[in-house]
Amino acid sequence: MSRKIITPGDIRDHVLRLGEKYPPIALDSVDRTVHDPRGVRERFGHVIDYLARVELEVDRNVLELLTLLPDVSETDRLFYADVWQPQEIQHGLILDRLQQDIDLSPADPNTDHVSPKIRILGSLAHLKPVQEVARLLYYLTGAATEKAAVVAYNLLVDGLDDMGEEAVSRTIVQPIRRQEPGHFAFYRLSATEMFQQNVLSPWQLRLARVLRRASFSPVGAHTPQHRAQFGGVLTTLGLAEKVEDFGAQIGLVERELLWARDQGMRVPDYILAALRDTIEQFRASAVPAPA
Repeated sequence: MSRKIITPGDIRDHVLRLGEKYPPIALDSVDRTVHDPRGVRERFGHVIDYLARVELEVDRNVLELLTLLPDVSETDRLFYADVWQPQEIQHGLILDRLQQDIDLSPADPNTDHVSPKIRILGSLAHLKPVQEVARLLYYLTGAATEKAAVVAYNLLVDGLDDMGEEAVSRTIVQPIRRQEPGHFAFYRLSATEMFQQNVLSPWQLRLARVLRRASFSPVGAHTPQHRAQFGGVLTTLGLAEKVEDFGAQIGLVERELLWARDQGMRVPDYILAALRDTIEQFRASAVPAPA
């Protein structure tokens, strides 16, 4: 856990800097020139499709957030409404246009269906102690999601550079990649501030651990088909052989905060189990093997 005491003002300043430094990427600012459409489609087509769908599901993510946090703070609202959502939507639109350029079907995002589990928890969110737990879970989910995105975009840049697809790498994936660490930092700062201020009582922390263990899912992988697709993404990007390292990266914040009492833990077991499950489902499915 960070030794610096984080204040609400620090978090708000961070959000304002993100908005000023990283405006949404304009579609006409990118160069979608692809020298080998077939090669990119066969090697990374399913990765681009998965990333486009997840980025475009931001509208549903906001609906889930409003369900869980009916009394959302002004800083949280500033982040998701003025910074995060506009940036992520543009990521998705640009990636979706790119995948159509390489002769793939448009993304099929779920933009409006909030899961029953979210609705059940949301029905209790008017109770302040429940909303505080939900807020922590929102930050932990966001941190894991954004860290996964950073890793994926880093590896996609490496792969596209290796193929000589400079335009796509330089004007699409790298600009997207530059915006993701700031999102991760927001979630990490926000979760850490909750712990430093002792917002949660012991029983709330126990509940948060139970709910996190029961509800964790890799980003965008809420159905068997999506879990198999996520396993395909991990396999293509070379993460299936490094799944524990990847799990340690995406589980960093919750390991430091939620499981700090468990000395020696590198990866929360539910994260590692979920990741391995996606790889197993990919290998057992009819999803085409990466080229």
